[in-house]
Amino acid sequence: MNKPSPASKASLVLNSLPATAMGFALCVQISALSWLLSTRYHLAIHEIGIVWAAGPVAGMLGQVLVGLSSDRTWLWGGRRRPFILLAGITSSLSLYLLTKIDKLAGALGIADLVIVAGAVALALDLSINIGLNPARALIADLTPEGESRTRGFSWMQAMSGFWGVVAYLIGAFIGNETLIQAGCLIVLVFACATLFVKEAPVLAKTETAHASVSTGTEWPELWKIWIAHGFAWFGIQAIFVYLIAFVQAYLVPAAAAGAAASGKVVAVSFAIMNVVGFIVPALALPRASGRFGRVRVHAACLALMAGACLAIALFARSQASLYVLMAVAGIGWGAVISLPFAIMSEKIDRQRMGFFMGIFNLSVVIPQLATTQVGFLLAKGAGAHTLFLISGTALLISCFLWTLVADPGAAPRQLGSVAAR
Repeated sequence: MNKPSPASKASLVLNSLPATAMGFALCVQISALSWLLSTRYHLAIHEIGIVWAAGPVAGMLGQVLVGLSSDRTWLWGGRRRPFILLAGITSSLSLYLLTKIDKLAGALGIADLVIVAGAVALALDLSINIGLNPARALIADLTPEGESRTRGFSWMQAMSGFWGVVAYLIGAFIGNETLIQAGCLIVLVFACATLFVKEAPVLAKTETAHASVSTGTEWPELWKIWIAHGFAWFGIQAIFVYLIAFVQAYLVPAAAAGAAASGKVVAVSFAIMNVVGFIVPALALPRASGRFGRVRVHAACLALMAGACLAIALFARSQASLYVLMAVAGIGWGAVISLPFAIMSEKIDRQRMGFFMGIFNLSVVIPQLATTQVGFLLAKGAGAHTLFLISGTALLISCFLWTLVADPGAAPRQLGSVAAR
């Protein structure tokens, strides 16, 4: 196949940049959206949840169609390239509009900011979804199954995680306004990196012949993976959306409950989680997966994240304790956005990789949509610590469900080759 060597670190970095672009846009959204809606536009916590729900709706409408189309498209020298470039442009524009929601509402003559904010969030999330699935499918297209596939997705997460940390640090120490402005440029530039990635119109014949024996679609296993992944994302998305409520309730004194104070705690928390999240895939997951199997390693990481969430609910009443436990949660976060894609990609027909990536992402967006109920629960007077009780429970359920997924593991001889790299 006409592609960079999967053993080349330069090619691994280049192949990871499109997914990093979409990941950076998502990190800007996570860091700034709830903060912006709460502090500048003064929306209630349940209204913030409604705005966030726009994204999952976009995902359900577009992801499968985009995935299927990217399997059958050849335009501008690539199958995935057109979607990634379109996503980069529209994501940058949507990020810019985040700080102009009030002016946009005035220009359109719409009094309800929730409607306009939801529309902008819808555009941003739809843009991210247009690009993220093809960007992930690109990694699978360019890597053979087994160790190289795990390494490709681990590098993708390491790159995305590093730049996610950069995003959160900008938000914490310079400001979310600056983060949004920087995001517009970074997302566009990284998405354009796909112009330098060489794709092939079809899979190489030798690879297809090899895959035909081992990568037929395993529907029972896919359903197990989708359900297990869905519970994990329910727990994680709830944290992304409503951490601001926990911080304002327990960690920022009432006298200091300004925008900068709460925004900084949220941004630093996610920065710490992402530091661990990009280190773990780069240094630990390939080695551990080669020894113990991907599924078992993933379940163990989820268990650690669940324990961290429950500990936050019960004990985190200072910024320091929150930061330490968010670091532990980062172990699970690093696994969630790297290992499931590698596991799933080897249980499907590779010729339909984009389509199945789109279907797979429904196990993300449907749980994301369901998290709006957490916002209504908090609005009705439930303590903000309830957020982490719910998240921890969902992650524990996911951990159990992942243990039901068949895990072929890895041959012991692969461990040395992974370590040598």
